[in-house]
Amino acid sequence: MKRNTNYYIRKAHRYLGLFLGIQFLFWTLGGLYFSWSDIDKIHGEHLVMEKKGFSPTSGLIAPDSILIKINSTQPLKPIAKIELVEALGEPYYQLQLMTGEYRLFSAKTGQVKPQFTEDEAKEIAKSYITFKAEIKEAQLLAEVGDHHEYRERHLPVWSIAFDFEGDPVVYVDAVTGQFERIRHNNWRAFDWLWMMHTMDYETRDDFGNGLLKAFSILGLITVLSGFFLFGVSYNKREFKFFKVRKS
Repeated sequence: MKRNTNYYIRKAHRYLGLFLGIQFLFWTLGGLYFSWSDIDKIHGEHLVMEKKGFSPTSGLIAPDSILIKINSTQPLKPIAKIELVEALGEPYYQLQLMTGEYRLFSAKTGQVKPQFTEDEAKEIAKSYITFKAEIKEAQLLAEVGDHHEYRERHLPVWSIAFDFEGDPVVYVDAVTGQFERIRHNNWRAFDWLWMMHTMDYETRDDFGNGLLKAFSILGLITVLSGFFLFGVSYNKREFKFFKVRKS
């Protein structure tokens, strides 16, 4: 017996639904988690103190005099930005070079600030958190993988892990001494679901990758085939319960 078009559409719809079902489940679970979560808490803002800056200090050296002195001995690469920042209660000039590198100089003496030590990084991390907990581990990270929770940020960085609910980790820039990020288990769950949502299994952040586009098209085909099958198999008798019975 010759099989008609409806048969093949029904079969394609069934297998597409089975093939795409797991991904649809992850899209749904991710959407539920994203919409029901407080994004500020996901970012860990409730675990971080609000910094109010530092009071104006007299006796600071002008940035241009520092740059002149540095260039006379070791010429700097083109500068993108200069900022006055604070670290451990001391003022520094933070130079961001066009290459993406950073340099830190004391705003009082003009001396180059060496890379922050482990003890200094721990002190900085403690000054930013709202909770009290012991430090479990401190690591200096010179490189991280594409799936690391501190990916695509400036390196090297100190990773300070605390013994507290949610396993929070504070990241302190080893060059500038600035607080960069805090990560905890809720953020990690969010990040994993985001990877499943975007289907970017390499870097987790590419929302326009080919796999996601392909699944989106297949998903559309599955939905349209379902509408088509409903239309061709529609039977008014199946909806007789909508009718109001005569008394």
